[in-house]
Amino acid sequence: MHNTSELARFFTAVDSAATLAWVRAILIIVVGFLIAQVCGRVAGRLAVRGMDRHRGMLIRRLVFYTLLILAIVLGLRQVSHDISNIFLGAAGILTVAVGFASQTSASNLISGLFLIGEKSFAIGDTIRVGDTTGEVLSIDLLSVKLRTFDNLLVRLPNETLVKSEITNLSRFPIRRIDLTIGVGQQEDLARVRQVLMDVADGNPTVLIEPRPELRFTEFGDSSFNLQFCVWTRRQNYLATRNSLAEEIIAACKRYNIELPYPYRSLANGSGEPLTVRIVSGQEGRGNEKPG
Repeated sequence: MHNTSELARFFTAVDSAATLAWVRAILIIVVGFLIAQVCGRVAGRLAVRGMDRHRGMLIRRLVFYTLLILAIVLGLRQVSHDISNIFLGAAGILTVAVGFASQTSASNLISGLFLIGEKSFAIGDTIRVGDTTGEVLSIDLLSVKLRTFDNLLVRLPNETLVKSEITNLSRFPIRRIDLTIGVGQQEDLARVRQVLMDVADGNPTVLIEPRPELRFTEFGDSSFNLQFCVWTRRQNYLATRNSLAEEIIAACKRYNIELPYPYRSLANGSGEPLTVRIVSGQEGRGNEKPG
């Protein structure tokens, strides 16, 4: 009986020590997680001052995960001084997961390195990829995240971006606005040119240099088709495009410049125009013959 009671006290002491060790381990990991978050944010803010936002984001994540892994290692050492078996097991699980995901992830990872090194766009730029246009929120190792103009989040794999044509809409400080205008074929194009140039000169957001241009594109069915090209600052693009269209319509009305719509002329076999007679409803019903 004496030996049995001592054995029970021994196992109770062992269980208490193991429980206390796990409590210390969990406490170290939780505190380490909080410290890693704070240090990561501070490192990211300090890094943004001397470099772009993307590199600041990478530094913040690097600091966070480094401190978090260190906290996990210190926590596991409270449970067992020999943690090599734990790391071997984790490495085996990680190897299996990487093996399943490597078919697509490796390609996206390599493509992400190319995108970061090429610097064709940066965080905050507005780009167009296929039918998707939006602001770049992040450039990660596996994907690029965009926010569209209707406030939707779009994730594009890096491999797709490397294989696609990318248009950076905000890389340069100025952009050109191309407006297609059709005027009546009886109009004097020199007079039309002067009116449009006056409209451009009167718009405060249209740049003086490069100068606006008016280009003749084609003979339409009922119009001369022109392309009016003006330059404006990138941030004024949409506002200038809308205001310029309104001012051109008002100027054409003021100077009696016809902005025609498509129409057709019908003729009979003799070359004479067809006569069209409009019949009211009552008259038409009165002329109907019973079948």
